[in-house]
Amino acid sequence: MKFIKAHAYGNDFLYVEDRDVQHCGLAALAREMCDRHTGVGADGLIAFSHTPSGARMRLHNADGSHAEVSGNGVRGLAALLLRGDTRTDASVDIETVAGIKRVTRVDASSSHPSFRTAMGLPADLRQVTLMVADEAVDVVIMNFGNPQCIVLGPRPSDDRFRSLGASIEHHDLFPHAANVEFATIESPTTVRILIWERGVGPTTSSGTGSCAALVAAAAFGGASRNALVIAPGGAQRVEWHDDSVYLTGWAEVVCEGEWFRELPR
Repeated sequence: MKFIKAHAYGNDFLYVEDRDVQHCGLAALAREMCDRHTGVGADGLIAFSHTPSGARMRLHNADGSHAEVSGNGVRGLAALLLRGDTRTDASVDIETVAGIKRVTRVDASSSHPSFRTAMGLPADLRQVTLMVADEAVDVVIMNFGNPQCIVLGPRPSDDRFRSLGASIEHHDLFPHAANVEFATIESPTTVRILIWERGVGPTTSSGTGSCAALVAAAAFGGASRNALVIAPGGAQRVEWHDDSVYLTGWAEVVCEGEWFRELPR
């Protein structure tokens, strides 16, 4: 089976065509292929099929769990689809469980083409207090096509990041688990985040997480609605407009390969 690997700021995905995995157990395949030691290695597996305006995709995290959408995964798929297209302003529509995401290439001048994606708007945005390991933690929650939980405040220590990230991910408030971002507002136009991705753990970047962090910081922390969101893997531009939240950043197609193992059923 053929596969392609792409990443955005180190948040990496494997892409396979739906026609090659029609009778395959995708959750088991994701666990095998995404393993960093015995597989190819990635944060998630995306199965896609071509459509007249772009593609339709399904995403499984590295642990096999289903995810509705990934901003970086969507952008990587756009980079894959547009490899042979030299137009700077080329666009594709990516159909996800969380809706259609329009991705427009804004810079094709390097091996890291940049894209601006209309990611939609947050739903059920609110502040709550969670009891986590006998501690009350104030957080911002929302649905951004997937469940998001943001902790606004100073950067946590590594131990606290791992402890709170893992505990909040599986808190009873989130029946399908949650993505967790720890967001520090450094200035009105700069937000720095650490990411605990559901089904993955620590990641270097997250598209939906960057969008959610900006929304939380702007709604409840005094940040601008147009800011750089800096993750360990790099900075992305997030703009919160009335019609959509727009995410701008780069993606790189890394390699193509062939998977030799028998596909799980």
